[in-house]
Amino acid sequence: MRVLVVDDHPMFREGLTAVVDSLPWATVVGEAGDGDAAVAEALRTRPDVVLMDLQMPGTNGLEATRRLVAQLPGTAVVVLTMVENDEAVAAALRAGARGYLVKGASKQEITRALEAAGHGEVILGAGVGAGVLSRLVTRGDALAPFQQLSEREREVLDLVARGLTNGAIAQQLYLSEKTVRNVVSSILTKLPAATRAEAVARARDAGLGGASA
Repeated sequence: MRVLVVDDHPMFREGLTAVVDSLPWATVVGEAGDGDAAVAEALRTRPDVVLMDLQMPGTNGLEATRRLVAQLPGTAVVVLTMVENDEAVAAALRAGARGYLVKGASKQEITRALEAAGHGEVILGAGVGAGVLSRLVTRGDALAPFQQLSEREREVLDLVARGLTNGAIAQQLYLSEKTVRNVVSSILTKLPAATRAEAVARARDAGLGGASA
């Protein structure tokens, strides 16, 4: 199995490479430290599986996954990240990832994920995505982000994650600035998030706010 390792932390990337190379049936054919480099390296090396971090400078892992799945449909992407909330898991699956592991996963978990992804299966690491699986059973739109928010609230959250001020959002959506403030307050309560910055971080983890997040 040909594996591409993508992570912006050199030491973690080195450790992950060592784990993959220790498997008799797998070899690391390339490494990358950001999303753009990941896509370029994947197109050059044509790996069977890409181990992909989500939070990286420049193009993030979600956008890189979307591009890889579109350009190399025969390549499986397994996300390996520090982010473990259900919205991030759902966002990765929407982007086309076939696996989701949290950093700190054991060698056995990584091995199992590589094997599963290589055979076209979808695998979630231990304790990851239980909420997503529950939503899949109960709702057809289970992978839509932030089910607790209304459509208007998700729309406003997306614009907040893009860096727009309340005034700019009000102008774009033809609302009063007071209405936007109230919607943002409702979003913080429902997520829940203590601050606007925390809401932005969670929104971007879930794929809102544009690819450059």
